[in-house]
Amino acid sequence: MDWGLWAGFIVAALIVGLLPGPGVTSIVGYALTAGLRTALASVLGATVGNAIAMTLSLVGVGVLIAQWPGAFVAIKWIGAAYLVGIGLYAIITARAVDDEEAQVKTVKPAAAFWGTVAITAINPKTIIFFVAFTPQFISAKHAYWPQAGILLATFCVVVTLSDGFYAVAASWVASHLKGPQVHLWSQRIGGAVLAMAGLVTAFVA
Repeated sequence: MDWGLWAGFIVAALIVGLLPGPGVTSIVGYALTAGLRTALASVLGATVGNAIAMTLSLVGVGVLIAQWPGAFVAIKWIGAAYLVGIGLYAIITARAVDDEEAQVKTVKPAAAFWGTVAITAINPKTIIFFVAFTPQFISAKHAYWPQAGILLATFCVVVTLSDGFYAVAASWVASHLKGPQVHLWSQRIGGAVLAMAGLVTAFVA
């Protein structure tokens, strides 16, 4: 592989990872509503989803999706509806509680993991983006699949680190804001962020 291209890909992947999108928004929402453990489960879900999307792109499925996007669009809407539902549930059930009660989380890590996989894995625009994005960093002088594997692993590692940064930062902020009313508004804001992530997934992503 051309290591100059690989270095450029790392920079590009970091920029993509740091730009807030539906995945980052949902991770922050989980951090605010359910804590670091659930947020990190969401980060892992985003990693798995990105790996699936990038793998589909690298094997050429993105070209097919551009022509027959119906099934993938349906899955995208299901994922979006899930996020909106979780967000609205967090808003509706939010209440002022003491610190001991606050330890009972409304969203389980497993639910956050699978919900994030759903919104990142089979998103037509994500897959088509990878189709257009990754070939620029593959050298015709070397075998395709080893380079593709390196790029896939690199992207997943870089974006997982950037997503993890958002999860830890949002959880740190939430953990340093104490008191019943603060917890109440943290739940409401986090729920609103999750619902917004769902809307972005449905209409923009």
